[in-house]
Amino acid sequence: MSIGYTEYKLPANEPVLNYAPGSPEKIALKKALADAKKKPIDIPLYIGGKTVKTNNKIEIRPPHEIKHLLGTFSMGDEKHVQQAIDAALKAKSNWETLPWEDRAQIFLKAADLISTKYRAQINAATMLGQGKNVYQAEIDSACELIDFLRFNVHYLNEIYKQQPSISSAGIHNRTEWRSLEGFVLAITPFNFTAISGNLPASAALCGNVVVWKPADTQVYSAQLIMRIFKEAGLPDGVINLIYVPGEALGDVCFSHPDFAGIHFTGSSAVFNHIWKEIGTNIHIYKSFPRIVGETGGKDFVLIHKSADPDVAATALARGAFEYQGQKCSAASRAYIPSNLADIIKEKLVAAIKSFKIGSVEDFTNFVNAVIDERSFDKIAKYIDGAKKDKKAKIIVGGSYDKSVGYFIEPTVIEAKDPKYVTMCEEIFGPVLSIYVYDENKFEEIVETVNTTSPYALTGSIISQDRDAVAYATEQLRHAAGNFYINDKPTGAVVGQQPFGGARASGTNDKAGSALNLYRWLSARTIKETYNPPTDYKYPFLAEE
Repeated sequence: MSIGYTEYKLPANEPVLNYAPGSPEKIALKKALADAKKKPIDIPLYIGGKTVKTNNKIEIRPPHEIKHLLGTFSMGDEKHVQQAIDAALKAKSNWETLPWEDRAQIFLKAADLISTKYRAQINAATMLGQGKNVYQAEIDSACELIDFLRFNVHYLNEIYKQQPSISSAGIHNRTEWRSLEGFVLAITPFNFTAISGNLPASAALCGNVVVWKPADTQVYSAQLIMRIFKEAGLPDGVINLIYVPGEALGDVCFSHPDFAGIHFTGSSAVFNHIWKEIGTNIHIYKSFPRIVGETGGKDFVLIHKSADPDVAATALARGAFEYQGQKCSAASRAYIPSNLADIIKEKLVAAIKSFKIGSVEDFTNFVNAVIDERSFDKIAKYIDGAKKDKKAKIIVGGSYDKSVGYFIEPTVIEAKDPKYVTMCEEIFGPVLSIYVYDENKFEEIVETVNTTSPYALTGSIISQDRDAVAYATEQLRHAAGNFYINDKPTGAVVGQQPFGGARASGTNDKAGSALNLYRWLSARTIKETYNPPTDYKYPFLAEE
Protein backbone atom coordinates (compact mmCIF):
# COMPACT_ATOMS: atom_id res chain seq x y z
CA MET A 1 0.00 0.00 0.00
CA SER A 2 1.36 3.38 -1.01
CA ILE A 3 1.46 5.85 1.86
CA GLY A 4 2.92 9.23 2.65
CA TYR A 5 3.67 10.47 -0.84
CA THR A 6 0.89 13.05 -0.83
CA GLU A 7 0.81 15.73 1.84
CA TYR A 8 -2.69 16.53 3.07
CA LYS A 9 -2.41 19.70 5.09
CA LEU A 10 -4.81 20.76 7.82
CA PRO A 11 -7.92 22.09 6.07
CA ALA A 12 -9.95 25.11 7.11
CA ASN A 13 -13.41 24.58 8.56
CA GLU A 14 -16.18 24.95 6.00
CA PRO A 15 -17.65 28.49 6.23
CA VAL A 16 -21.21 28.70 7.57
CA LEU A 17 -23.51 30.47 5.14
CA ASN A 18 -25.94 32.98 6.66
CA TYR A 19 -29.08 32.56 4.50
CA ALA A 20 -29.92 36.25 4.74
CA PRO A 21 -32.98 37.49 2.82
CA GLY A 22 -32.22 37.56 -0.90
CA SER A 23 -28.94 35.65 -0.56
CA PRO A 24 -28.09 33.08 -3.26
CA GLU A 25 -27.96 30.28 -0.69
CA LYS A 26 -31.43 31.13 0.64
CA ILE A 27 -32.92 31.22 -2.85
CA ALA A 28 -31.32 27.87 -3.70
CA LEU A 29 -32.49 26.27 -0.43
CA LYS A 30 -36.06 27.51 -0.80
CA LYS A 31 -36.14 25.94 -4.26
CA ALA A 32 -34.67 22.67 -2.95
CA LEU A 33 -37.32 22.52 -0.22
CA ALA A 34 -40.10 23.11 -2.72
CA ASP A 35 -38.69 20.56 -5.17
CA ALA A 36 -38.38 17.91 -2.46
CA LYS A 37 -42.05 18.29 -1.56
CA LYS A 38 -43.36 18.10 -5.13
CA LYS A 39 -43.22 14.34 -5.57
CA PRO A 40 -42.69 11.48 -3.10
CA ILE A 41 -39.58 9.39 -3.74
CA ASP A 42 -39.12 5.64 -3.35
CA ILE A 43 -35.81 4.96 -1.58
CA PRO A 44 -34.02 1.65 -2.18
CA LEU A 45 -31.34 -0.18 -0.24
CA TYR A 46 -27.83 0.07 -1.73
CA ILE A 47 -26.08 -3.29 -1.70
CA GLY A 48 -22.96 -4.03 -3.74
CA GLY A 49 -23.61 -1.06 -5.99
CA LYS A 50 -27.15 -2.20 -6.80
CA THR A 51 -30.41 -0.62 -5.73
CA VAL A 52 -32.69 -3.10 -3.99
CA LYS A 53 -36.39 -2.59 -3.33
CA THR A 54 -38.79 -4.59 -1.18
CA ASN A 55 -42.56 -4.72 -0.82
CA ASN A 56 -42.35 -3.51 2.79
CA LYS A 57 -42.58 0.27 2.39
CA ILE A 58 -42.09 2.66 5.31
CA GLU A 59 -43.45 6.19 4.96
CA ILE A 60 -41.36 9.31 5.54
CA ARG A 61 -43.21 12.41 6.71
CA PRO A 62 -41.83 15.76 7.96
CA PRO A 63 -42.06 15.96 11.77
CA HIS A 64 -43.63 19.41 11.45
CA GLU A 65 -46.16 18.40 8.76
CA ILE A 66 -47.19 14.82 9.32
CA LYS A 67 -49.92 14.86 6.67
CA HIS A 68 -47.36 15.38 3.89
CA LEU A 69 -45.67 12.33 2.36
CA LEU A 70 -42.02 12.91 1.42
CA GLY A 71 -41.51 9.37 0.24
CA THR A 72 -41.08 5.77 1.27
CA PHE A 73 -38.15 3.47 1.84
CA SER A 74 -37.82 -0.27 1.43
CA MET A 75 -37.53 -2.09 4.73
CA GLY A 76 -35.25 -5.11 4.41
CA ASP A 77 -34.71 -8.23 6.48
CA GLU A 78 -32.02 -10.76 7.44
CA LYS A 79 -31.27 -11.77 3.87
CA HIS A 80 -30.45 -8.16 2.97
CA VAL A 81 -28.06 -7.96 5.91
CA GLN A 82 -26.31 -11.08 4.67
CA GLN A 83 -26.21 -9.72 1.12
CA ALA A 84 -24.65 -6.50 2.39
CA ILE A 85 -21.97 -8.42 4.31
CA ASP A 86 -21.23 -10.58 1.27
CA ALA A 87 -20.94 -7.52 -0.97
CA ALA A 88 -18.64 -5.80 1.52
CA LEU A 89 -16.32 -8.79 1.86
CA LYS A 90 -16.23 -9.18 -1.93
CA ALA A 91 -15.06 -5.57 -2.27
CA LYS A 92 -12.56 -5.76 0.58
CA SER A 93 -9.42 -7.00 -1.18
CA ASN A 94 -9.42 -4.35 -3.89
CA TRP A 95 -10.41 -1.56 -1.52
CA GLU A 96 -7.88 -2.18 1.25
CA THR A 97 -5.00 -2.52 -1.24
CA LEU A 98 -5.98 0.58 -3.20
CA PRO A 99 -3.39 3.33 -2.62
CA TRP A 100 -4.74 5.35 0.26
CA GLU A 101 -4.41 8.58 -1.70
CA ASP A 102 -7.02 7.21 -4.11
CA ARG A 103 -9.36 6.42 -1.25
CA ALA A 104 -8.80 9.91 0.10
CA GLN A 105 -9.65 11.56 -3.21
CA ILE A 106 -13.09 9.94 -3.20
CA PHE A 107 -14.05 11.46 0.13
CA LEU A 108 -12.46 14.80 -0.67
CA LYS A 109 -14.51 14.91 -3.84
CA ALA A 110 -17.63 14.04 -1.84
CA ALA A 111 -16.87 16.98 0.46
CA ASP A 112 -16.64 19.31 -2.52
CA LEU A 113 -19.90 17.97 -3.97
CA ILE A 114 -21.65 18.69 -0.66
CA SER A 115 -20.07 22.13 -0.44
CA THR A 116 -21.28 23.10 -3.91
CA LYS A 117 -23.63 20.99 -6.03
CA TYR A 118 -25.59 19.31 -3.22
CA ARG A 119 -25.48 21.84 -0.41
CA ALA A 120 -29.05 23.02 -0.83
CA GLN A 121 -30.36 19.49 -1.35
CA ILE A 122 -28.71 17.94 1.68
CA ASN A 123 -29.80 20.81 3.90
CA ALA A 124 -33.34 20.54 2.55
CA ALA A 125 -33.36 16.78 3.17
CA THR A 126 -32.19 17.30 6.76
CA MET A 127 -34.72 20.06 7.39
CA LEU A 128 -37.68 18.12 6.01
CA GLY A 129 -36.73 14.66 7.22
CA GLN A 130 -35.27 15.49 10.62
CA GLY A 131 -36.97 18.75 11.54
CA LYS A 132 -33.95 21.06 11.68
CA ASN A 133 -34.18 24.78 11.03
CA VAL A 134 -31.95 26.30 8.38
CA TYR A 135 -29.07 27.16 10.71
CA GLN A 136 -29.04 23.79 12.48
CA ALA A 137 -29.08 22.04 9.10
CA GLU A 138 -26.30 24.23 7.68
CA ILE A 139 -23.89 23.62 10.57
CA ASP A 140 -24.67 19.90 10.51
CA SER A 141 -25.46 18.39 7.13
CA ALA A 142 -23.30 20.85 5.21
CA CYS A 143 -20.43 22.20 7.32
CA GLU A 144 -19.77 19.42 9.83
CA LEU A 145 -20.08 16.61 7.28
CA ILE A 146 -17.71 18.45 4.93
CA ASP A 147 -15.30 18.99 7.81
CA PHE A 148 -15.38 15.32 8.82
CA LEU A 149 -14.53 14.22 5.29
CA ARG A 150 -11.69 16.70 4.84
CA PHE A 151 -10.15 16.55 8.31
CA ASN A 152 -10.23 12.75 8.37
CA VAL A 153 -7.96 12.72 5.32
CA HIS A 154 -5.51 15.06 7.04
CA TYR A 155 -5.50 13.04 10.27
CA LEU A 156 -5.03 9.74 8.46
CA ASN A 157 -2.10 11.22 6.58
CA GLU A 158 -0.53 12.15 9.91
CA ILE A 159 -1.06 8.61 11.23
CA TYR A 160 0.45 6.99 8.15
CA LYS A 161 3.57 9.15 8.57
CA GLN A 162 4.20 7.65 12.01
CA GLN A 163 7.09 5.21 11.54
CA PRO A 164 9.72 3.74 13.85
CA SER A 165 12.39 6.32 14.66
CA ILE A 166 15.23 3.80 14.91
CA SER A 167 16.58 1.12 12.60
CA SER A 168 19.83 -0.55 13.64
CA ALA A 169 22.69 -1.02 11.18
CA GLY A 170 21.73 -3.54 8.51
CA ILE A 171 18.06 -3.46 9.50
CA HIS A 172 15.03 -1.45 8.31
CA ASN A 173 11.89 -1.15 10.42
CA ARG A 174 8.53 0.13 9.27
CA THR A 175 4.90 0.14 10.38
CA GLU A 176 2.04 -0.80 8.12
CA TRP A 177 -1.37 0.59 9.05
CA ARG A 178 -3.77 -2.11 7.92
CA SER A 179 -7.55 -2.13 7.78
CA LEU A 180 -9.40 -4.45 10.15
CA GLU A 181 -9.88 -8.09 9.17
CA GLY A 182 -13.54 -8.34 8.19
CA PHE A 183 -16.35 -5.78 7.89
CA VAL A 184 -17.35 -2.82 10.03
CA LEU A 185 -20.95 -2.19 11.04
CA ALA A 186 -22.00 1.48 11.22
CA ILE A 187 -25.22 2.26 13.11
CA THR A 188 -26.08 5.95 12.87
CA PRO A 189 -28.60 8.27 14.61
CA PHE A 190 -31.39 10.56 13.44
CA ASN A 191 -30.17 13.79 14.95
CA PHE A 192 -27.00 14.55 12.96
CA THR A 193 -26.63 14.01 9.24
CA ALA A 194 -22.90 14.65 9.68
CA ILE A 195 -22.55 11.79 12.15
CA SER A 196 -24.55 9.56 9.84
CA GLY A 197 -22.13 10.23 7.00
CA ASN A 198 -18.98 10.16 9.09
CA LEU A 199 -19.41 6.83 10.85
CA PRO A 200 -19.27 4.72 7.67
CA ALA A 201 -16.92 7.10 5.81
CA SER A 202 -14.20 7.28 8.48
CA ALA A 203 -13.97 3.50 8.68
CA ALA A 204 -13.99 3.18 4.88
CA LEU A 205 -11.26 5.81 4.46
CA CYS A 206 -9.00 3.57 6.55
CA GLY A 207 -9.50 0.73 4.06
CA ASN A 208 -12.41 -1.02 5.73
CA VAL A 209 -15.64 -2.17 4.10
CA VAL A 210 -18.88 -1.20 5.79
CA VAL A 211 -22.47 -2.25 6.37
CA TRP A 212 -24.35 0.97 7.21
CA LYS A 213 -27.72 1.03 8.99
CA PRO A 214 -29.11 4.54 9.66
CA ALA A 215 -32.02 5.37 11.94
CA ASP A 216 -35.34 5.03 10.13
CA THR A 217 -36.01 8.72 10.81
CA GLN A 218 -32.81 9.73 9.01
CA VAL A 219 -33.12 7.60 5.86
CA TYR A 220 -34.25 10.60 3.79
CA SER A 221 -30.87 12.34 4.07
CA ALA A 222 -28.81 9.13 4.41
CA GLN A 223 -29.77 7.99 0.93
CA LEU A 224 -28.58 11.33 -0.47
CA ILE A 225 -25.21 10.90 1.26
CA MET A 226 -24.92 7.46 -0.33
CA ARG A 227 -25.70 8.86 -3.76
CA ILE A 228 -23.05 11.54 -3.27
CA PHE A 229 -20.46 8.94 -2.24
CA LYS A 230 -21.25 6.95 -5.37
CA GLU A 231 -20.98 10.04 -7.57
CA ALA A 232 -17.61 10.79 -5.96
CA GLY A 233 -16.34 7.41 -7.14
CA LEU A 234 -16.88 5.05 -4.21
CA PRO A 235 -16.51 1.49 -5.55
CA ASP A 236 -19.42 -0.91 -5.33
CA GLY A 237 -19.71 -2.78 -2.06
CA VAL A 238 -17.36 -0.62 0.00
CA ILE A 239 -20.30 0.97 1.85
CA ASN A 240 -23.65 -0.81 1.77
CA LEU A 241 -26.71 1.13 2.96
CA ILE A 242 -29.51 -0.97 4.40
CA TYR A 243 -32.67 -0.36 6.41
CA VAL A 244 -33.63 -3.32 8.57
CA PRO A 245 -35.05 -3.98 12.05
CA GLY A 246 -32.40 -3.86 14.74
CA GLU A 247 -32.93 -7.47 15.77
CA ALA A 248 -32.41 -8.70 12.19
CA LEU A 249 -29.24 -6.63 11.91
CA GLY A 250 -27.79 -7.92 15.16
CA ASP A 251 -28.71 -11.55 14.61
CA VAL A 252 -26.74 -11.66 11.36
CA CYS A 253 -23.85 -9.28 12.01
CA PHE A 254 -22.95 -10.32 15.55
CA SER A 255 -22.93 -14.01 14.68
CA HIS A 256 -20.66 -13.57 11.63
CA PRO A 257 -17.00 -14.61 11.97
CA ASP A 258 -15.88 -11.65 9.84
CA PHE A 259 -17.47 -9.05 12.12
CA ALA A 260 -14.54 -6.72 12.83
CA GLY A 261 -16.03 -3.72 14.58
CA ILE A 262 -18.95 -1.41 15.18
CA HIS A 263 -19.13 2.37 14.82
CA PHE A 264 -22.22 3.41 16.75
CA THR A 265 -24.13 6.49 17.80
CA GLY A 266 -27.42 5.98 19.61
CA SER A 267 -28.89 5.14 22.98
CA SER A 268 -26.92 3.75 25.89
CA ALA A 269 -29.43 0.92 26.31
CA VAL A 270 -28.95 -0.28 22.74
CA PHE A 271 -25.16 0.03 23.01
CA ASN A 272 -25.16 -1.98 26.24
CA HIS A 273 -27.15 -4.72 24.49
CA ILE A 274 -24.78 -4.71 21.52
CA TRP A 275 -21.73 -4.99 23.78
CA LYS A 276 -23.31 -7.94 25.57
CA GLU A 277 -24.08 -9.69 22.27
CA ILE A 278 -20.51 -9.20 21.06
CA GLY A 279 -19.17 -10.54 24.33
CA THR A 280 -21.37 -13.61 24.13
CA ASN A 281 -20.15 -14.35 20.61
CA ILE A 282 -16.50 -13.38 21.10
CA HIS A 283 -15.31 -16.92 20.39
CA ILE A 284 -16.81 -16.75 16.89
CA TYR A 285 -14.81 -13.82 15.52
CA LYS A 286 -11.50 -13.93 13.69
CA SER A 287 -10.30 -10.93 15.69
CA PHE A 288 -11.43 -9.08 18.78
CA PRO A 289 -13.91 -6.55 17.35
CA ARG A 290 -13.42 -2.83 17.81
CA ILE A 291 -16.37 -1.37 19.74
CA VAL A 292 -16.73 2.39 19.30
CA GLY A 293 -19.82 4.17 20.54
CA GLU A 294 -21.18 7.58 21.41
CA THR A 295 -24.39 7.23 23.37
CA GLY A 296 -26.60 9.30 25.68
CA GLY A 297 -26.13 12.34 27.82
CA LYS A 298 -27.62 14.32 30.67
CA ASP A 299 -25.57 17.39 30.02
CA PHE A 300 -25.18 20.12 32.61
CA VAL A 301 -24.65 23.83 32.94
CA LEU A 302 -23.16 24.83 36.29
CA ILE A 303 -23.53 28.53 37.04
CA HIS A 304 -21.32 30.17 39.66
CA LYS A 305 -22.36 33.14 41.80
CA SER A 306 -19.92 35.32 39.83
CA ALA A 307 -21.51 34.55 36.46
CA ASP A 308 -22.77 37.16 34.02
CA PRO A 309 -26.57 36.60 34.01
CA ASP A 310 -26.85 37.40 30.30
CA VAL A 311 -24.16 34.83 29.45
CA ALA A 312 -25.85 32.24 31.65
CA ALA A 313 -29.36 32.81 30.29
CA THR A 314 -28.12 32.71 26.68
CA ALA A 315 -26.16 29.51 27.27
CA LEU A 316 -29.32 27.89 28.64
CA ALA A 317 -31.65 29.19 25.94
CA ARG A 318 -29.40 28.07 23.12
CA GLY A 319 -27.90 25.01 24.73
CA ALA A 320 -31.22 23.51 25.83
CA PHE A 321 -33.55 24.43 22.97
CA GLU A 322 -31.64 24.55 19.70
CA TYR A 323 -32.87 21.63 17.62
CA GLN A 324 -35.55 21.06 20.24
CA GLY A 325 -33.01 19.68 22.72
CA GLN A 326 -32.38 16.67 20.47
CA LYS A 327 -28.62 16.97 20.48
CA CYS A 328 -26.63 14.43 22.49
CA SER A 329 -24.89 17.48 23.95
CA ALA A 330 -28.00 19.56 24.73
CA ALA A 331 -28.16 21.30 28.10
CA SER A 332 -30.63 19.22 30.08
CA ARG A 333 -29.92 20.16 33.71
CA ALA A 334 -28.74 23.47 35.14
CA TYR A 335 -27.61 24.54 38.59
CA ILE A 336 -28.27 28.22 39.38
CA PRO A 337 -26.87 30.07 42.42
CA SER A 338 -29.40 31.68 44.74
CA ASN A 339 -27.99 35.19 44.28
CA LEU A 340 -28.63 35.07 40.52
CA ALA A 341 -31.66 32.81 40.38
CA ASP A 342 -34.34 35.46 39.95
CA ILE A 343 -32.56 37.45 37.24
CA ILE A 344 -31.44 34.38 35.27
CA LYS A 345 -34.92 32.83 35.39
CA GLU A 346 -36.46 36.13 34.33
CA LYS A 347 -34.12 36.47 31.34
CA LEU A 348 -34.49 32.80 30.38
CA VAL A 349 -38.29 32.90 30.50
CA ALA A 350 -38.35 36.09 28.44
CA ALA A 351 -36.10 34.51 25.82
CA ILE A 352 -38.22 31.38 25.59
CA LYS A 353 -41.45 33.37 25.30
CA SER A 354 -39.89 35.21 22.34
CA PHE A 355 -39.12 31.96 20.45
CA LYS A 356 -41.08 31.43 17.28
CA ILE A 357 -42.23 27.84 16.89
CA GLY A 358 -43.34 26.14 13.70
CA SER A 359 -42.32 24.73 10.33
CA VAL A 360 -38.68 24.55 9.25
CA GLU A 361 -39.79 26.10 5.97
CA ASP A 362 -40.38 29.41 7.76
CA PHE A 363 -36.81 30.55 8.39
CA THR A 364 -37.86 32.84 11.26
CA ASN A 365 -38.80 29.87 13.48
CA PHE A 366 -36.26 29.09 16.19
CA VAL A 367 -37.96 25.91 17.46
CA ASN A 368 -39.49 23.18 15.34
CA ALA A 369 -41.09 19.76 15.88
CA VAL A 370 -39.49 16.80 17.64
CA ILE A 371 -38.55 13.84 15.50
CA ASP A 372 -41.52 11.46 15.80
CA GLU A 373 -44.58 10.44 17.78
CA ARG A 374 -42.69 8.05 20.03
CA SER A 375 -40.35 10.84 21.13
CA PHE A 376 -43.27 13.26 21.47
CA ASP A 377 -45.16 10.91 23.78
CA LYS A 378 -42.10 10.24 25.93
CA ILE A 379 -41.36 13.94 26.41
CA ALA A 380 -45.02 14.77 27.10
CA LYS A 381 -45.06 12.13 29.84
CA TYR A 382 -42.19 13.85 31.67
CA ILE A 383 -43.95 17.22 31.36
CA ASP A 384 -47.23 15.78 32.67
CA GLY A 385 -45.39 14.21 35.57
CA ALA A 386 -43.86 17.53 36.55
CA LYS A 387 -47.25 19.24 36.42
CA LYS A 388 -48.60 16.83 39.03
CA ASP A 389 -45.53 16.60 41.28
CA LYS A 390 -45.12 18.90 44.28
CA LYS A 391 -41.35 18.49 43.98
CA ALA A 392 -41.33 20.39 40.69
CA LYS A 393 -42.75 23.52 39.10
CA ILE A 394 -43.00 24.42 35.41
CA ILE A 395 -41.93 28.05 35.12
CA VAL A 396 -42.41 28.35 31.36
CA GLY A 397 -43.84 26.14 28.63
CA GLY A 398 -45.52 22.84 29.33
CA SER A 399 -47.84 22.68 26.32
CA TYR A 400 -47.71 20.26 23.41
CA ASP A 401 -49.75 19.38 20.32
CA LYS A 402 -49.37 16.71 17.65
CA SER A 403 -52.38 17.49 15.49
CA VAL A 404 -50.24 19.05 12.72
CA GLY A 405 -46.74 18.03 13.73
CA TYR A 406 -44.91 16.87 16.82
CA PHE A 407 -44.66 20.25 18.52
CA ILE A 408 -43.64 20.59 22.15
CA GLU A 409 -43.35 24.01 23.71
CA PRO A 410 -39.88 24.68 25.17
CA THR A 411 -40.29 23.88 28.85
CA VAL A 412 -38.32 24.72 31.98
CA ILE A 413 -38.94 22.64 35.10
CA GLU A 414 -37.68 24.01 38.42
CA ALA A 415 -36.92 21.10 40.73
CA LYS A 416 -36.92 21.41 44.49
CA ASP A 417 -34.69 18.35 44.76
CA PRO A 418 -31.40 18.14 42.78
CA LYS A 419 -32.09 14.42 42.32
CA TYR A 420 -35.61 14.96 40.95
CA VAL A 421 -36.35 12.59 38.05
CA THR A 422 -36.00 15.18 35.26
CA MET A 423 -32.66 16.29 36.72
CA CYS A 424 -31.37 12.73 36.36
CA GLU A 425 -32.96 10.96 33.39
CA GLU A 426 -32.26 11.62 29.73
CA ILE A 427 -35.33 13.19 28.09
CA PHE A 428 -33.95 14.17 24.64
CA GLY A 429 -36.35 16.98 23.96
CA PRO A 430 -37.01 20.69 24.62
CA VAL A 431 -37.11 20.31 28.40
CA LEU A 432 -34.59 21.96 30.73
CA SER A 433 -34.58 21.16 34.43
CA ILE A 434 -33.06 23.68 36.83
CA TYR A 435 -32.17 23.58 40.50
CA VAL A 436 -31.41 26.63 42.62
CA TYR A 437 -28.58 26.04 45.10
CA ASP A 438 -27.16 28.04 47.97
CA GLU A 439 -24.64 30.41 46.41
CA ASN A 440 -22.19 29.70 49.24
CA LYS A 441 -22.24 25.94 48.73
CA PHE A 442 -20.47 25.76 45.40
CA GLU A 443 -18.23 22.82 46.32
CA GLU A 444 -21.26 20.80 47.42
CA ILE A 445 -23.14 21.45 44.19
CA VAL A 446 -20.07 20.49 42.14
CA GLU A 447 -20.17 17.09 43.82
CA THR A 448 -23.90 16.87 43.09
CA VAL A 449 -23.25 17.58 39.41
CA ASN A 450 -20.59 14.88 39.34
CA THR A 451 -22.72 12.18 40.94
CA THR A 452 -26.25 12.85 39.67
CA SER A 453 -26.10 11.19 36.28
CA PRO A 454 -24.44 8.07 34.87
CA TYR A 455 -23.63 10.01 31.71
CA ALA A 456 -20.50 12.04 31.01
CA LEU A 457 -20.82 13.62 27.59
CA THR A 458 -20.81 17.43 27.83
CA GLY A 459 -21.04 20.09 30.48
CA SER A 460 -20.16 23.72 31.13
CA ILE A 461 -19.22 26.14 33.87
CA ILE A 462 -20.39 29.76 33.70
CA SER A 463 -18.21 31.91 35.95
CA GLN A 464 -16.10 35.06 36.11
CA ASP A 465 -14.14 33.70 39.06
CA ARG A 466 -11.02 31.89 37.83
CA ASP A 467 -10.64 29.88 41.03
CA ALA A 468 -14.19 28.55 40.58
CA VAL A 469 -13.47 27.68 36.96
CA ALA A 470 -10.28 25.85 37.93
CA TYR A 471 -11.99 24.00 40.77
CA ALA A 472 -14.94 22.85 38.64
CA THR A 473 -12.67 21.87 35.77
CA GLU A 474 -10.64 19.62 38.04
CA GLN A 475 -13.45 18.17 40.15
CA LEU A 476 -15.57 17.44 37.07
CA ARG A 477 -12.66 15.84 35.23
CA HIS A 478 -14.61 12.66 34.48
CA ALA A 479 -18.09 14.19 34.28
CA ALA A 480 -17.83 15.43 30.69
CA GLY A 481 -15.77 14.44 27.68
CA ASN A 482 -16.38 17.90 26.23
CA PHE A 483 -16.23 20.65 28.85
CA TYR A 484 -17.04 24.28 28.12
CA ILE A 485 -16.11 27.40 30.05
CA ASN A 486 -18.49 30.35 29.74
CA ASP A 487 -20.39 28.79 26.87
CA LYS A 488 -23.25 26.39 26.17
CA PRO A 489 -22.32 22.69 26.20
CA THR A 490 -23.13 22.19 22.50
CA GLY A 491 -21.55 23.04 19.17
CA ALA A 492 -18.33 21.00 18.96
CA VAL A 493 -16.43 21.80 15.75
CA VAL A 494 -14.36 19.24 13.84
CA GLY A 495 -10.67 20.01 14.22
CA GLN A 496 -11.33 22.26 17.21
CA GLN A 497 -13.22 20.24 19.82
CA PRO A 498 -13.10 16.49 19.08
CA PHE A 499 -16.37 15.05 20.38
CA GLY A 500 -17.18 12.20 22.73
CA GLY A 501 -17.77 11.24 26.33
CA ALA A 502 -17.24 8.37 28.74
CA ARG A 503 -19.13 6.67 31.56
CA ALA A 504 -22.58 5.82 30.14
CA SER A 505 -22.01 8.24 27.26
CA GLY A 506 -19.72 5.98 25.26
CA THR A 507 -16.15 4.98 24.59
CA ASN A 508 -14.85 8.56 24.17
CA ASP A 509 -13.07 7.85 20.90
CA LYS A 510 -13.46 11.46 19.77
CA ALA A 511 -15.05 11.79 16.36
CA GLY A 512 -13.31 14.53 14.41
CA SER A 513 -9.81 13.58 15.49
CA ALA A 514 -7.04 11.10 14.80
CA LEU A 515 -8.06 9.20 17.95
CA ASN A 516 -11.16 7.88 16.20
CA LEU A 517 -9.29 6.80 13.07
CA TYR A 518 -6.84 4.70 15.08
CA ARG A 519 -9.77 2.45 16.00
CA TRP A 520 -10.26 1.51 12.34
CA LEU A 521 -6.62 0.61 11.78
CA SER A 522 -4.57 -2.40 12.77
CA ALA A 523 -0.83 -1.83 12.94
CA ARG A 524 1.73 -4.33 11.65
CA THR A 525 5.43 -3.91 12.39
CA ILE A 526 7.74 -5.12 9.65
CA LYS A 527 11.47 -5.69 10.19
CA GLU A 528 13.76 -6.39 7.24
CA THR A 529 17.31 -7.65 7.83
CA TYR A 530 19.74 -6.99 4.99
CA ASN A 531 22.55 -9.29 6.19
CA PRO A 532 20.88 -12.10 8.13
CA PRO A 533 23.02 -14.39 10.32
CA THR A 534 23.94 -17.81 8.97
CA ASP A 535 24.98 -19.46 12.24
CA TYR A 536 23.01 -19.71 15.47
CA LYS A 537 26.13 -19.24 17.63
CA TYR A 538 26.56 -15.96 19.49
CA PRO A 539 30.03 -14.65 20.46
CA PHE A 540 29.44 -15.42 24.14
CA LEU A 541 29.40 -19.13 23.29
CA ALA A 542 33.02 -19.14 22.14
CA GLU A 543 35.52 -20.94 24.41
CA GLU A 544 38.31 -18.99 26.13
